Amino acid sequence: MQRAFGAFCHHHGLVWRLPLGVLVVSYLTQCASAQLAFTWQEIRDRFRMVNPTLLAGQINLQESKAQETTAYLRPNPDLTSTIDQINPFTAQPSPSGNGGNSYSPFAFAEPYWSASYLHERGHKRELRLESAQKGTAVAVSQQADLERNLLFNLHTAFVQTLQAKAVLALAQENLAYYDQMLSVSNDRFKAGDIAQVDLDRLQVQRIQYESDVQTGMVNLRTAKIQLLALLNDRTPVEQFDVTGRFEDYQDLMVTQEELHAVALANRPDLKAAAQSIDKAQTDYRLAVANGSTDPTFGMDFARNPPIPVYLGFSVTVPLRIFDRNQGEKARTQLDISRNQRLRDAAEAQVFSDVDSAFATVNSNLTLLRRYKSAYLAQAGRVRDTIAFSYQRGGASLLDFLNAQSDYRTVRLNYLNLVGSYLTAGVQLNLATGQEVIE
Repeated sequence: MQRAFGAFCHHHGLVWRLPLGVLVVSYLTQCASAQLAFTWQEIRDRFRMVNPTLLAGQINLQESKAQETTAYLRPNPDLTSTIDQINPFTAQPSPSGNGGNSYSPFAFAEPYWSASYLHERGHKRELRLESAQKGTAVAVSQQADLERNLLFNLHTAFVQTLQAKAVLALAQENLAYYDQMLSVSNDRFKAGDIAQVDLDRLQVQRIQYESDVQTGMVNLRTAKIQLLALLNDRTPVEQFDVTGRFEDYQDLMVTQEELHAVALANRPDLKAAAQSIDKAQTDYRLAVANGSTDPTFGMDFARNPPIPVYLGFSVTVPLRIFDRNQGEKARTQLDISRNQRLRDAAEAQVFSDVDSAFATVNSNLTLLRRYKSAYLAQAGRVRDTIAFSYQRGGASLLDFLNAQSDYRTVRLNYLNLVGSYLTAGVQLNLATGQEVIE
């Protein structure tokens, strides 16, 4: 704090002879105004780099790639070493022939070495690798689907922040307008044009506009906190802001059929469902291959006096009379049908999501067009006309309060409707798997 404060003073050429309070207020004012305003594209890019859930999903992809290495490994060979015919309890005649005995427990020992290797038939290793690779492809699509859902939450929070900013700006505008009317009414009261009770009613009504400002500030702060939480960011709320189009929203320019085609081509959950069918078919082929017989080839060599060294070869073939992997064959075949049904369900969900979001967007657009073409302008004209008439004694206090309340309600409803439209647009983006409305 002291370093920053000193740098601030040096940068602006200030001298310590100035009052300390002036310097502190000036410094804090500069810090408060140094908000970082991020666009939606910047927020989205930051989110992809720092969100813990997305980063954990990327690690899961790396784990899936590691499983491909494991799946393609060959079986390890076996090596066995044996020594037999050790006699630790019987002494042998001495080779010198002097009638004595010598202790030779390894005199008739027979060392034995053998090695064996399991040979996998039926392309088991290749099928294991293929299954693991297709599992990775499914994991990639699932990661994309996770990102799609998390971006929906992020975009919704971004829209809510823009909406909270717009509502707060409206509340501050209404309060400033009302204060201006209070000033004029106070002058009229001093001139004897209105009664004390009318001025009191106007001043009491001001609390509604003050309350709107305070509520708007709390809502904006809460929306920013939620957005920062999704970004895993500890930046103080006062130093964080977003910017983007709100009332200047983008209209929907595509048809419902085009949205269906976009969703079928882009939805990662639908793609994962189709890839799961492909993987299930590979798993069935692997189960069939695992039911085949794998021979084990062996080789051994040893000494067996009087034979100094001998070699031997062997082949071990399991007799698969009882266990032919019948259970896995049946399970994997059923898994193909199960994944096909899940894919059909995912496709039906895609159409349902698109249709619901499309209907909501169009409903909001219909109302927004009416607000922009008529209601907003009419409410503004009514307020200004009644206010002008009230200032000159041509309208009653009740007419003025009602006109001001109606304008406030119409403007607030319009902003909330814009927020609903943009949220429905985010829902449509979620449904199609692509940003069709920014």
